[in-house]
Amino acid sequence: MTTDRAKALAVEREMDLVEVAPQAQPPVARIMDYGKFKFESLKKDKDGRRKHNVIKVKEMKLRPKIGEHDFQTKFHAVKSFLEEGDKVKLTIMFRGREMVHQDIGKKLLDRMALELKTISTIERMPLLEGRNMIMILAPAAAAQAPQPQAQARKS
Repeated sequence: MTTDRAKALAVEREMDLVEVAPQAQPPVARIMDYGKFKFESLKKDKDGRRKHNVIKVKEMKLRPKIGEHDFQTKFHAVKSFLEEGDKVKLTIMFRGREMVHQDIGKKLLDRMALELKTISTIERMPLLEGRNMIMILAPAAAAQAPQPQAQARKS
């Protein structure tokens, strides 16, 4: 139909005439409520972002002279972070003369990685940055797969 006829029809229905495909021959237009269309498209985009899985990086700070009980407490916290699907940044903080014994910090990180080997992978090997030794653990793909099933059983 002609452009004038389409405009008149849109005014009659109290809607908008929106050009959908300007490059088509002849150009394609549609009669719609443009405000409602924009609202629904924004709502759809927002829902899409809500369902998008965002991986967070949690940090756990340790000291080289950590006691066994404190290590176990921090180990369980790191394990729960990984099971929730978050990455974990392990940081060993050295002070003063502890810098001489960096091997103790490396052994501590290696022990943590070894005990979490079943549910995580090492994304970044231990690396000294200033007075801190940092290692990043990411949840293993196998550890993330059972999670939705566990949630389905709870429902």
